[in-house]
Amino acid sequence: MKNPLEMLKEIKSVLGIELSEEIQVEQSTEETKLAQMTLENGTIIEAEDFAPEAEVFIVTEEDKIALPVGEYALEDGMILVVEAEGIIKEIKEATSEEEVVEEEVEAAEESDKEEMAYATKEELAEVKSMIEEIKAMIKDKEDMAAVEAQVKEELSSTPAAAPLKHNPEGNVQTKKVTFGHNRPQSIQDRVFARIANIQK
Repeated sequence: MKNPLEMLKEIKSVLGIELSEEIQVEQSTEETKLAQMTLENGTIIEAEDFAPEAEVFIVTEEDKIALPVGEYALEDGMILVVEAEGIIKEIKEATSEEEVVEEEVEAAEESDKEEMAYATKEELAEVKSMIEEIKAMIKDKEDMAAVEAQVKEELSSTPAAAPLKHNPEGNVQTKKVTFGHNRPQSIQDRVFARIANIQK
């Protein structure tokens, strides 16, 4: 089976059309090579031009994949920044760890300076009033402690009451109550009385 380009050439030669220029344009577009760079981890990426707004792809054996959003360290020490998937935002120089640490130290020093700012008159007056309130509370507590000590002293000086003794009631006589003792006997009472006498 023939190549499609060769078949097209044969058809055009039969028809008498010369398309040598078009074929050359097609071949030149196919031969356009993209620039390649290597990331610090060894991944190969390619783009038409490594400049802002250019498309960038990860090169794999099967296909090209758009480079995800993030910052990528290149082999040459530069940083490739991708904000939209597959689109380069910028290529910048990598900042060293020392510079980052220096920036953090400077920020910490600035925050310390802000904390060490002098207090205003209003703040001092507020602190003074708070101290006075605390002193008054402490004095109240001391007064309460003195009153408690005085009450304890008074209670300890009074004699204790004589202890109570248990006084169980002596001999308690219980009365036997009988109901219907003096009533006249009925026939039933007489029958029961005889039965009780027989059993005795």
